[in-house]
Amino acid sequence: MRIVIAEDSALLRDGLTRMFTDSGHEVVGAIDDAVGLKELVERKDADLVVLDVRMPPTHTDEGIRAALELRSQWPDLPIVVLSQYVEENYASELLAGDLGGVGYVLKDRVTDVGQFLQTVDRVGNGGTAIDPEVVSQLLARTRRQKPIAGLTPREREVLGLMAEGRSNAAIAEQLVISQRAVEKHVKNIFQRLRLAPADTDHRRVLAVLRYLEAR
Repeated sequence: MRIVIAEDSALLRDGLTRMFTDSGHEVVGAIDDAVGLKELVERKDADLVVLDVRMPPTHTDEGIRAALELRSQWPDLPIVVLSQYVEENYASELLAGDLGGVGYVLKDRVTDVGQFLQTVDRVGNGGTAIDPEVVSQLLARTRRQKPIAGLTPREREVLGLMAEGRSNAAIAEQLVISQRAVEKHVKNIFQRLRLAPADTDHRRVLAVLRYLEAR
């Protein structure tokens, strides 16, 4: 893949460049701010963008806002947000749309290079990679505001455990119910949130994000 990196830390930027190059990818651009990111992506015909959330000049939300702009102009452009923080407002907006080709990874949870490269490859191929902690924080924020209408208390409980990344079997064990009952709750959640069957496994993540949209 042709990758563009936007990261203000020179050490991390160089490290990412070497890592991607060593794994067979081509880093076609690496910058330390988001100012010229859109032009660079277009000029270099990038296949994927890896960017930080907080970059110059204010070190607040330049990166995540740039990600939103890129997805607005190129909806099919894969983007991996690599951040130290969960920017709730912008993260919710970024993850509220089509999740194909979107990744949100927390830096301090990246402990395995091979696993991170697999994550990047998955996003580059149109998949989704969202750190469970990101989903958990966004879910907690929404719970403080307004729970999604239409779900029963048990369904919201199941959805909360889905947000933690638990399988149906793990949810069944936690709630002390049968796995078949969990499958029924999950099916009902999909139906109530109008998530049609698909060939991908995005519906579990989409279900959590639809919850986040309900305000």
